[in-house]
Amino acid sequence: METKRIQSLISQNAIYIVLVLLIVAIAIYDPTFLGLGPLRDVLNQSSTRIIIALGVAFILITGGTDLSAGRIVGLTAVISASMLQMTDYTHKFFPDLGKINILLPIALAILVGLIFGLINGVIVAKFKVPPFIATLGTMVAVYGVNSLYFDMDPNNSQPIGGLRKDFKEIFGTGSVGFGGFSIPNIVIIAIIVAVLVWVVFNKTKLGKNMYAIGGNQQAAKVSGINVGKNLIYIYMIAGALYGLAGVLEAARTGGATNNYGNMYELDAIAACVVGGVSTTGGIGTVPGVVTGVLIFTVINYGLTFIGVSPYWQLIIKGSIIVAAVAFDMRKYAAKR
Repeated sequence: METKRIQSLISQNAIYIVLVLLIVAIAIYDPTFLGLGPLRDVLNQSSTRIIIALGVAFILITGGTDLSAGRIVGLTAVISASMLQMTDYTHKFFPDLGKINILLPIALAILVGLIFGLINGVIVAKFKVPPFIATLGTMVAVYGVNSLYFDMDPNNSQPIGGLRKDFKEIFGTGSVGFGGFSIPNIVIIAIIVAVLVWVVFNKTKLGKNMYAIGGNQQAAKVSGINVGKNLIYIYMIAGALYGLAGVLEAARTGGATNNYGNMYELDAIAACVVGGVSTTGGIGTVPGVVTGVLIFTVINYGLTFIGVSPYWQLIIKGSIIVAAVAFDMRKYAAKR
């Protein structure tokens, strides 16, 4: 009986055990990895990825998928960056645009993300197109829109730089001090978003409907849930989160190009799956998603920190993804 309890405890907390083991293994090789500097860097690099992964988690829990997330991040990064350059910058995207309220481009970027989420939701819910195909089409179309915008005169596909100091500090490089440790503003924003998403998942009707739809869509319909309406809302929220992530990514890196966000959706899906979001829908938690992102950030940053080849990092990441999906499918089969 005690053995079963231990096995159950390990099974339920496997994701957190993996994260701890990764940190311990890297720290044994180089103890300086446990310093405040590396911790800050890991959190900083994880921030936008957490927001993207939380958006993707909404879709995965309903039993769908979203391949357009990365390209929406790229488009919204370009939109916000193009409108928030310094007024005296030599290569301005909009030469005649003066200093505008910082919130306007941010709101516009989030709105653009929300609109593309709405488009995804309508295609999936109303036209019954499988989410994989619907979001694949949107992914390609969004990249085309972004490239056309990015290629406008006088920019002509030049990387957008010279972002305003207030924008970069508030949403990117700035931090809040707590004793001897400062937390980047971007990390604080990611934490706030994670808390709000947790509330939606666990304390709202939309969250309950989301899990019901992912668990059994037909049963959800029979129970009176408007599946189409809820799916549209869910895709809209996900799109808005991608838009916010695009803004933060532009602020964090100090610029943007039309290639920003490329393949981010695959990293987000991988983080969700490793974090316990079921590939069959109906299961997933915010702490699991956040931990999944942290695991991949620790792999990328930590293994680079100790000098491990990027190729080995890809092998390790791929192995973890396959193991997580196999573990998920095994649990699903056992429940059936």
